[in-house]
Amino acid sequence: MLTWQVATVGPLLGPDERLGDAIRTGGIPSGPAEFFADLGNLQVALPVLAAVLAYVTYRTRHWLPATVAVLTMALVPVLVGPLQSLLARPGPPPMAPETGFYPSGHAATAAVAYGLCALLLHRREPAYGCVVLNAAVGLGLVRQGYHWPVDVVGSWCLSAVLLYVAAYALSRGAGGVSRSTRRSSSGTPSC
Repeated sequence: MLTWQVATVGPLLGPDERLGDAIRTGGIPSGPAEFFADLGNLQVALPVLAAVLAYVTYRTRHWLPATVAVLTMALVPVLVGPLQSLLARPGPPPMAPETGFYPSGHAATAAVAYGLCALLLHRREPAYGCVVLNAAVGLGLVRQGYHWPVDVVGSWCLSAVLLYVAAYALSRGAGGVSRSTRRSSSGTPSC
């Protein structure tokens, strides 16, 4: 629905731009907003994901999590770039008249990288922290005038699909690994 609104310059874009203007000119301090916006940069998100992948690979001695994570992360620019070019949404006033702001590549990078970290670490706390962190990244991107709110929310929707597919692949792979390593009561591998 959000992509359709952007493609057709639908009625949702007016309130979206008013909300973006209100956030940008509101009382959120610029310094913390810039810090959180920067967490969506590849130079920050990828090393964090790489460290988690190294840890998980070392602990599990399995390459499936790293393979799934790398493939999932690689899909971000493959999907976001063409959408940005095709839709050519203008950015907020500091960025205008440039186009290509929907969906937000920074928001998608953060959501997928940190979401994969939470998935791979298998803990509830990091998942809640991941949601809060990505909300702060999105707010920082809007506050600094890098994106409109719909740009960020559209990226989160795309990221949710990518993370769901990654979680499914990891759960199927984990099931396959555990089934193949189980042994029957006689000590022979079971089918």
